[in-house]
Amino acid sequence: MSVIQAYGDFAAFYDRLMADVDYTAWADYLTRLLQAGGVAPGESILDCACGTGEITLRLHKAGYRMTGADCSERMLEIAQQKARKAGARIAFVQQQMQNLSVHKPVSAITCVCDGVNYLLSSEDVCAFFTCANRALKTGGLLLFDASSAYKLEHILGGRTFGEDETDCTYLWQNCFDPKTRLLEMRLVFFTPDERGMYKRFDERHVQRAHTHAELTDLLERAGFAAEGVFDAFTKDTPKPESERIQFVARKKSAL
Repeated sequence: MSVIQAYGDFAAFYDRLMADVDYTAWADYLTRLLQAGGVAPGESILDCACGTGEITLRLHKAGYRMTGADCSERMLEIAQQKARKAGARIAFVQQQMQNLSVHKPVSAITCVCDGVNYLLSSEDVCAFFTCANRALKTGGLLLFDASSAYKLEHILGGRTFGEDETDCTYLWQNCFDPKTRLLEMRLVFFTPDERGMYKRFDERHVQRAHTHAELTDLLERAGFAAEGVFDAFTKDTPKPESERIQFVARKKSAL
């Protein structure tokens, strides 16, 4: 049976399928935004939807005290293995973004690579922003990105991708509904075993195309001031064809 955004068996192959992502440049970009916003190395950061920990580990290396949170137990297991191998003391916790909580307020919260797109309603986004507000110190920063509506509809929607490698063959089919603004991604994986037979597993992921105007409005409702909305990896204003939008928001009032 297909499962929405489970990252179950898929977790073991996630890093290989994301091998073309320059996580070091991504973390450097976030570090510049954090420092420009007054969050210096040594301060505490919660990395939401941390996945296998690639950004979490790099921000730790940059000097921040990191905690990683994700809803997928399998992804967190991989992240913890990486942290142990690197000798990095990072706590990883299993949490849904819209039910986020911390023991002590943090200086910043990061959420990278489509985490907010997996929140499928304005109510869920608002719940995440509200929890983020409560988890932040006064004046703390919330940094997150979102794949744009343009990307989900015109770059991914209606397209099928595939790859045939020695350890994994997969097909990735996408369907975008302009009425609901939901992108359904159906992934089918075939992995060989020691007998030369193939095991199949399926995952179904759904993302929503939130506009940056909607997200900015929800931030304000949750007690944040949007200090920057950028074409990701730059300080430029987003263009109609921008594929990823970066948000920098500051907690202005407690809820």
